[in-house]
Amino acid sequence: MPPKIRKEDALYYHSKGRPGKIQVVPTKETNNQLDLSLAYSPGVAEPCMEIHRNVEDVYKYTAKGNLVAVISNGTAVLGLGNIGPEAGKPVMEGKGLLFKIYADIDVFDIELNTENVDEFVRTVKIMEPTFGGVNLEDIKAPECFEIERRLKAELNIPVMHDDQHGTAIISAAALLNGLEIVGKKVEDIRIVVSGAGASASSCTKLYMALGVRRENVDMFDSKGHINTARTDLDDLKKEFASERRFASLAEAMVGADLFLGLSKANVVSQDMVRSMAKDPMVFAMANPDPEIPYPDAVEAREDVIMATGRSDYPNQVNNVLGFPYIFRGALDVRASEINEEMKLAAVRALAELTKKPVPDIVNLAYNTTNLTFGREYIIPKPVDPRLLTTVAPAVAKAAMDSGVAKSPIADWDAYIQQLEKRLGQDNQISRVIISKARKAPKRVVFADAENVQVLKAAQQVRDEGIAFPILLGKEERIRAIIEANKLDMADVPVIDPYSSEQAENIDRYAEAYFKKRQRKGVNLIEARKMMYYRSSFGAMMVEMGEADALISGLTRNYPDTIRPSLQIIGKEPGVTKVAGMYILLTRRGPLFLADTTVNFNPTVDDVVEITELTARAVERFNIKPRIALLTYSNFGSAKGEDAEKMSAAVAKLHAKHPDMIVDGEMQAHLPFDTELLRANHPFSKLVDDGANTLIFPNLSASNIAYNLLKEVGEYEAIGPLLLGMGKPVYVLQLGSSVREIVNMVAIAVVEAQMKQ
Repeated sequence: MPPKIRKEDALYYHSKGRPGKIQVVPTKETNNQLDLSLAYSPGVAEPCMEIHRNVEDVYKYTAKGNLVAVISNGTAVLGLGNIGPEAGKPVMEGKGLLFKIYADIDVFDIELNTENVDEFVRTVKIMEPTFGGVNLEDIKAPECFEIERRLKAELNIPVMHDDQHGTAIISAAALLNGLEIVGKKVEDIRIVVSGAGASASSCTKLYMALGVRRENVDMFDSKGHINTARTDLDDLKKEFASERRFASLAEAMVGADLFLGLSKANVVSQDMVRSMAKDPMVFAMANPDPEIPYPDAVEAREDVIMATGRSDYPNQVNNVLGFPYIFRGALDVRASEINEEMKLAAVRALAELTKKPVPDIVNLAYNTTNLTFGREYIIPKPVDPRLLTTVAPAVAKAAMDSGVAKSPIADWDAYIQQLEKRLGQDNQISRVIISKARKAPKRVVFADAENVQVLKAAQQVRDEGIAFPILLGKEERIRAIIEANKLDMADVPVIDPYSSEQAENIDRYAEAYFKKRQRKGVNLIEARKMMYYRSSFGAMMVEMGEADALISGLTRNYPDTIRPSLQIIGKEPGVTKVAGMYILLTRRGPLFLADTTVNFNPTVDDVVEITELTARAVERFNIKPRIALLTYSNFGSAKGEDAEKMSAAVAKLHAKHPDMIVDGEMQAHLPFDTELLRANHPFSKLVDDGANTLIFPNLSASNIAYNLLKEVGEYEAIGPLLLGMGKPVYVLQLGSSVREIVNMVAIAVVEAQMKQ
């Protein structure tokens, strides 16, 4: 199910810290007076005069070429209707966010206080010098059609109304693939459309461009079948008026090959699906609830191909598969418009991408090992990293072929490399982990549930379907915090080890713990006393199979929290040293750091094992580890205990794992400056792609490095992850945020999935 959104959470998310979701960030140095003099007066006069001499140089000296305006008047905001420009602004900021994280396109959102078409068009037109493209959003019909038509005619930059064309492009790709699977020809199918608004009209027109015949289309609006006998049709609806007459949607669907729904929930019954032709396609895309629920449609017909706008079922028609990449391709060739050829190129690129082998990171996100082209996979998944390098080039090439590209691409290989570098995997890995966790949520014990941050995180993972939380602590205290913070957790179990209801479990856990530790100085009385500590009680729940993972440590120091888990759960077979690892989410991609929490001054053999544990952990995220062992020396350039230790560890790792990409010892900057590395140490295994995994000589170095990078670099962190434990146990840092706790829980769930 989609995550449950609580009003309080949504309002807090949008208001916390700096209000809103976007900000302007400088792209040039501003550190001294020279920088400022270049950025503004007097240095700025030089690019001004160059642009005055040649206006096209605005793309060379300013941000215009990567800047899109997301423009709305708030007259058709999501399903909220005409709520006004100010109320629509959070949606426009959200659209800008998607442009940035999926295609590295900068956005200014602009909300216009007018419902007059002439005013709207004139306002956008006089802003043309500022922007490289215009994305129209949430404008009611029929004004949206006239606004887009006029702006496309009057502007020399690409304009697209995504509400119209986004769904059309994505669903058209699904249509092509669905037809291929069932062996039907596009010109032969009959389609029934429920809805006659902007999206439905645009979808139908695009399907016609692909070959659907107009006489094979039957469209319904709120008043019924659109046919030539009706006298209440506007010009738009007259385009789809049929010579046939249908008294109802049910009557029209008899024998239909495709149902396209962009109307409202539950207007289609199972009997209506049963009445359709062999191998029917049902694209029920009303949000949040489709015209017929996915389970009902597939129950009615085993041969149905079903798509919805929902993320919790196969074949989600999601506009984010289209608009970021369409604008990316259009901007990169400085297209003067987004024409039909470019939209059709996006359709075909999406359709073809679906047929290619799916990357491991996509399989990981959807909890499968072999997601393949078929009835339940007819369009790509939003997490697929190939979308940027597939759709954008197809759109750019179509712009060139159709004569609207002002700056054609000559070197396509270089362009693909440029696209790959635009986006790191900073956010992607979090999205993938959470998506995978949601496919098979596990029972997670929260040992510090008398803390508001922990309870908010527990609420979130429950609502998002990431985990089934179990709360440890005084029930009265926990319920009071829940009530004070307006959380909704009445159905979440609360366990108090001190309560009489847990006496039997205390005895049972104590006996099991005593058997584990009886030859290590622990007697039964001490074992029973230990079980009253929540970290021990929670660890025993995991050990006994009554929970799948333990999250602890937010309110206690690290050694006191980890010790019970080591004694109760223990290490993986063959592991002699557990280790701690942090993940920093950077624009370079995720950066893995170890050992950051456990081993104070590891030996050579300890460093080898820490590296092996870390490499296996990185591989669990379907990322190839490229490992640098760090110190103050570069390949023997300096002597000393740490340098010699790390050098010896590298030698052992090379001998044990010849295929492992690991090298050192080296200083911390070297694995990121591959040109310097190649020039001075061309033999290194890291000269091609640098490092994504860093191993430190001691706990002091790793902890300092982690905290500096996190605070000064402002990177989001996940961790510390405890490596080498027999079952998932994660110990939170003091003061962890709700977001950090949620990320930890998601990783714990994924590890539990793998171990089981």
